[in-house]
Amino acid sequence: MTFTGNLRKMAAEAGSPIRYTLQLGDDAVSLNGLLGQEIRLRFEGVINCKICGRVTKKAFGEGFCYPHFMNHPENSPCIVRPELCEGHLGKGRDAEWELTHHVQPHTVYLALTSGVKVGVTRSTQIPTRWIDQGAWKTIRLAETPQRQLAGAIEVALKAYVTDKTPWQDMLRDRREDADLTAEKARLHALLPPELQAYYSENPEIQEFAYPVLQYPESVKSISLDKTPDTGGMLAGIRGQYLIFGDGRAINVRSHTGYKVTLETA
Repeated sequence: MTFTGNLRKMAAEAGSPIRYTLQLGDDAVSLNGLLGQEIRLRFEGVINCKICGRVTKKAFGEGFCYPHFMNHPENSPCIVRPELCEGHLGKGRDAEWELTHHVQPHTVYLALTSGVKVGVTRSTQIPTRWIDQGAWKTIRLAETPQRQLAGAIEVALKAYVTDKTPWQDMLRDRREDADLTAEKARLHALLPPELQAYYSENPEIQEFAYPVLQYPESVKSISLDKTPDTGGMLAGIRGQYLIFGDGRAINVRSHTGYKVTLETA
């Protein structure tokens, strides 16, 4: 079968394993059913901005044309560095957008992809954010009423735990188990006094299983800019990556806006 449309980040539905859907134009393609089959992705040479739809020669960030990359609130500095958020002050690239998206409850969490990492997400994005990062185990560490406070907690903890996701280790399933309850308690004690009040008493640990037939021993990321016609046996899906049987992997989210044709057996 053949499907053509602009790539967006894969939709993920919690389950055992996670269920992934790829939206291409009007078609929603269930990817779990393609595991073990040969698939091909062909870049059609067109990139459309995910905000305005205009054709752009290059995608900036994750699917922006240059003007929206520079000015749209979805690409504000505080997206990557939440401690910089000014939405609670009535400021930002778009104060109304900030009010809707950032002056909202946020969660600081610990996640295991390989080792323990700390992260921040809007609370309504749980568990989507954890799945998009390929985490296999998570726990809430703090709950805040707005984004900047969550970012301040994350910054305070960066001296003791990483905030990065090692995608190569994640795609090879090089996991290190850890007692997240004990780690949460350890980091709680290290929080500055003014941030202690936001500590979450929620003890729930969530675990996730991904639809992967086999993990590669080594992994190589591929780009449609350099390899516009690619594919192979779909060996697995984790985070926002499609993993092929030969160890190559493609990050779907980083190709947002690319017009592609997906061919399946």
